[in-house]
Amino acid sequence: MMKPIVWTIAGSDPSGGAGMQADLRVLERLGVRSASVVTAVTSQNSNILTATHYLPPHHIDAQLTALTAELPATVVKIGMLGSRGAVNCIARFLKLYDGQSVLDPVCVATSGKPLFRGSIRMYLSQLKQLFPYLDLLTPNVPEAEAILGCRIHSHQDIERAAREILSLGVKNILIKGGHVDHDALSQDYWTNGSESFWMASDRYPQKKYRGSGCVLSSAIAAALALNHEMKDAIVMAKMYINREIRLAQTLWTRTDLVQQTSWPTCEMDLPRVSKKPLSLVAASFPNCGPRPLGLYPIVDSSDWLQTLLPLGVTTIQLRIKHQTGKTLEKEIQRSILLAKKYKARLFINDEWEKALAFGAYGVHLGQEDLQLADIKKINEAGLRLGVSTHCYYEVARAHAIQPSYIACGPIFPTTSKMMSFAPQGILNLKNWCSLLNQYPLVAIGGINRANIDNVLATGVSGVAMISAITKAEDPIASTRKLLQIVDHYQCR
Repeated sequence: MMKPIVWTIAGSDPSGGAGMQADLRVLERLGVRSASVVTAVTSQNSNILTATHYLPPHHIDAQLTALTAELPATVVKIGMLGSRGAVNCIARFLKLYDGQSVLDPVCVATSGKPLFRGSIRMYLSQLKQLFPYLDLLTPNVPEAEAILGCRIHSHQDIERAAREILSLGVKNILIKGGHVDHDALSQDYWTNGSESFWMASDRYPQKKYRGSGCVLSSAIAAALALNHEMKDAIVMAKMYINREIRLAQTLWTRTDLVQQTSWPTCEMDLPRVSKKPLSLVAASFPNCGPRPLGLYPIVDSSDWLQTLLPLGVTTIQLRIKHQTGKTLEKEIQRSILLAKKYKARLFINDEWEKALAFGAYGVHLGQEDLQLADIKKINEAGLRLGVSTHCYYEVARAHAIQPSYIACGPIFPTTSKMMSFAPQGILNLKNWCSLLNQYPLVAIGGINRANIDNVLATGVSGVAMISAITKAEDPIASTRKLLQIVDHYQCR
């Protein structure tokens, strides 16, 4: 299968620490086919820029024509343009281009020297003609200030600046907050006008991390080319640059990014996604104890608890969607009493206020319910919390509140619930287990007797099942057999 093609349109950096050379390394190492259009040739290293040659427009056009004929791009990543002629060439190209485009509006080299011809005000005025054709713009705070001609002092200013830049025609904007020194965390802000989120990461010592903007935007372009949604692509790329900065090596007077050969699989690089900026990392929810979560039936009545708990089920979820009022309250209360009788870990789906009122062990929330629930109140009450996730963005969102467990799915096609996400499969489940090693992981979606061994072999803590139990010809016999299979993997 041919890899998707990503172009970098950027200036050449002979030291390889930034620009086109850094872009090409990132793209190839993240699993896409790379190609390049050179806009300028610089003479620089980490400390000094001594000369810049801006390529004539007809040379840039010739490169675009040659690549279009043989290696049409799925995604185009644009970096240093530097001259009015280059901007005009790219504007003509983007008007006809039907793929995705990412612009990192780099204006200044690490040494502090400008990477454009003329005044910055004139250059940015020219650059804005590209904005209506961009899928994503990735300025840092100083670049956003220069684009708008105003200072940014606070998180509110960043949100306002993002809205103003969107009004210039950009579809998505990510403002990078690494230059905001007063923030304990390094926080970036993304919005497309209708949705938004903040993305917080640990702040590392202030050094000259050369090429970090190039690496981040190239990683986003690679993820987009690999068919990830915009929000997922941004989270994945942030993980990549977090790992690069964490492992950066100091050489002479600069700090070089290592540029690893694959997407990250270490939880410490995962950012925390939230609707508002974080002032500190949230307190973890209580854990679920030393035992794995094991077989995890999801049922819709207390009668099912009465049936399943005596068989040895130790984790169970009550998910009732079609009852309200006193009837629902009685079901929740009876389920809590049964769980306490059999010393089982009962999670109440969605109904967090009733779970609090009646003293439940835990609550399970979907992504939609995270916005509505009082997460702090649930935590302070000592309840456990499980969160459903389906993609990198949702995992990062769960990570921000540090739940008791994270559920990932659907692993296989399922008829129990309408899903907008494709099945993850066993390989992705293994990746989630590797990434989320701080959290017990629950696999859910389409799991049955035929595939449960493959699921358990990944090392998950829990296996959530609905139809394989509640729609079985003999639910009791089926549950007993499933418990035996789970015990074979988790009690060795």
